[in-house]
Amino acid sequence: MEYPLRVALAGAATTPSAGPGWWYEPKLDGDRAVVWRRDTVRVQTRSGRDATAAWIDIATAAMDLPPDTVLDGEAVLWRDGRTDFGAVRSRTSARGRCLADLIHRYPASYVAFDCLMLHGRDLRGCPYLERRAALLEVLEPLGPPLQAVPATDDVDVALAWYEHLPAQGIEGIVAKAATSTYRPMRAWKKIRHAETVDAEAIGYVGPAGRPRRVAVLLPDGRRMLSQALTPPIAVEIVRHIAKSAPGQPLRTDDGETYTTTGGGLVVEVESGTTRHATVAVVRVR
Repeated sequence: MEYPLRVALAGAATTPSAGPGWWYEPKLDGDRAVVWRRDTVRVQTRSGRDATAAWIDIATAAMDLPPDTVLDGEAVLWRDGRTDFGAVRSRTSARGRCLADLIHRYPASYVAFDCLMLHGRDLRGCPYLERRAALLEVLEPLGPPLQAVPATDDVDVALAWYEHLPAQGIEGIVAKAATSTYRPMRAWKKIRHAETVDAEAIGYVGPAGRPRRVAVLLPDGRRMLSQALTPPIAVEIVRHIAKSAPGQPLRTDDGETYTTTGGGLVVEVESGTTRHATVAVVRVR
C-alpha cells in the first residue's frame, strides 16, 4: 500500500438503506484522517496532505498499533460534551507555540471506522464486515484516544442515533453494505442533518495573503463566490494560493470578479446556500 492513498467517500442520501446486509455508523464532525503505522506514524488528510504535526497526540498514541497497520477515521475534538469542528479548524491551521497550546488544552480523539491494513496485509479488497472485525481486534486492547466508531445493523438504532445525538455533534449516519470493499469512490451513503456538497476552489477575492472570499465550481457547473471566509479557512486558502501559479481575473456566472488559482482544492459548502447568490464554505477537504 502506497502513501498517500485515495480514500473512500460517501454520497448524499435522504433516507438510510434498509434491509439485511446494511450497517450504520454515526457520522462525527471532525477531520478525515488516515493513520499510517509503519516504523513511525504519519497522519494523512482526505486530500493526501501530511497532517502529523497537527495531530501529534493521535500519532503518539498510534505508536501502540501493530507495525504495518493503516486505519481510516476522523480526528475529533470534544468540548463541553460535544464535538467542536471550529476547534478542529483552529488546530489544523495553528503553528508553533499556538499549536502546542491547543494540543495541551484540547487533546484529540481518533474515531476509526475502517482498517485498511493489518500486519502488512492489504484489507481494502475484503468485505466491510471483515475489515470491521479487524478494526475491533486491533483497537480493543488500546482504548482512548484511539477507538472504533459504533456500528449497528439495526436501522431503528441508526435512526435513533440520527434523531437524538445531534446535541453531541453527531452530523448524521453513514450506511455501508456488509459485503462492500474499500474503494476510492462514493460507495457509502450519508444522511446528514445539514447536507453539504463538495466544490472545487477555483479562485479568490481580496489580497492573496488575506483572501476574503473564495470562488467555487459547484457540481452542477456553476461558478459562484462564497460568503466571507472564517480565519482558519482563509489560512488554508492562502496556502493553496501560495502553491499556485499567478492568477488571472475572471468573472463568476453572476458577473463578480475573482482571481483564479490552481485547481485540486476541494471545499465543503452548505448545499442550502447554493440556491442563492453566495455559498457558505464550512471546511477545506
